[in-house]
Amino acid sequence: MSKLEQLITELCPDGVEYTTFGEVCLPTSNVNWKKENGRYRYIDLTSVERKTGTISATETITADIAPSRAQKIVKTDDVIFGTTRPTLKRYCFIPKDYDGKICSTGYCVLRANKDVIIPRYIFHIVGASSFSNYVEANQKGSAYPAISDIEVKKFWFPLPPLPVQEEIVRILDNFTELTAELTAELTAELTARKKQYEYYRDELLAFVDNVPIVTLGDYCEICRGASPRPISQYITNDSNGVNWIKIGDVEAGSKYVTKSAQKITQAGAKKSRQVKKGDFILSNSMSFGRPYILDIDGCIHDGWIIISEFEQYLISDFLYHLLNSSLVQNYWKQRASAGGSIQNLNSDIVRATLIPLPPLSEQQRIVGILDRFDTLCNDISSRLPTEIEARQKQYEYYRDKLLTFPKAELEV
Repeated sequence: MSKLEQLITELCPDGVEYTTFGEVCLPTSNVNWKKENGRYRYIDLTSVERKTGTISATETITADIAPSRAQKIVKTDDVIFGTTRPTLKRYCFIPKDYDGKICSTGYCVLRANKDVIIPRYIFHIVGASSFSNYVEANQKGSAYPAISDIEVKKFWFPLPPLPVQEEIVRILDNFTELTAELTAELTAELTARKKQYEYYRDELLAFVDNVPIVTLGDYCEICRGASPRPISQYITNDSNGVNWIKIGDVEAGSKYVTKSAQKITQAGAKKSRQVKKGDFILSNSMSFGRPYILDIDGCIHDGWIIISEFEQYLISDFLYHLLNSSLVQNYWKQRASAGGSIQNLNSDIVRATLIPLPPLSEQQRIVGILDRFDTLCNDISSRLPTEIEARQKQYEYYRDKLLTFPKAELEV
């Protein structure tokens, strides 16, 4: 028999009493705003993560008009719960270094009466499926759903004796700590593997005397995309439309562009730059220089640069690793910044890029080595969210089970 089972058997063999947040939470005070040098100064809790229960605060804000007087000062061990979209259902536990800060409008503050309930027990109750279902059933409004503080505090939940609460909290907190440790380990492993890959990629591509160094533009076609204007007149849902490839069509960390959200008419395609499967495209501004290989035909606007007609001299995967290398990326950053604070990559810079050009057989050998590293990094990248999601579901499952008790029968 586990420690928790022993405690339940000893302290509540006939079930537990149920209560509401309103009965076990202490009252909180609204903020009394005061002016300093004619202005209001405060620090606002502005961000609560949905999954992790962590928070962040802005820097000190100065305003001529006092914020809402419905805001409250939070204390260590408070639990705050988002009652209004967009923070609806987000919740967190207030740590010591946030004591005395201001709770943003749209959060309900739950302050435990520690004589009867443990603050962390409230935290886990707020995360439970039963409470989420209660909020769904009692929220008002469709466009901006919300639940009032009064309704939150009416929620009915089991209140076992304090020793039972302590053991439940210990078990559930251990789950969250193990999840955090696993996330940190996998993230560190991924970072190390990526650095290892980047190191060997740059070493393998750092040819010295035995490989010619050539200008990229001499061995492929490089040009900028083009946009028909106004673009809204050329967007179509017709099945004969041409893929209109935008930066939003690229998935984070992806090597290939596999689909486009929009299409343009045949007339629009004639005014744009047509590209084909196997071509490379580069964004020429903001996060510029990241290469993508097209897995579809289509058209690109003038925010892209296209690299094509290279197959006689360069293996596609070798060119992909080469364009991602420090050798090329650092050159582009340096040249793109030469014009001022705004960084823009243009076709001339890309054409002038110097690259090593080994024989195709050597290119293939290098690709084989780097692809193995790339596969390993992608494997870890895919494992990371999967492992975290699995642990989160495991925590949620045991949390809901541990917080489910038979209700004690009232004596007549």
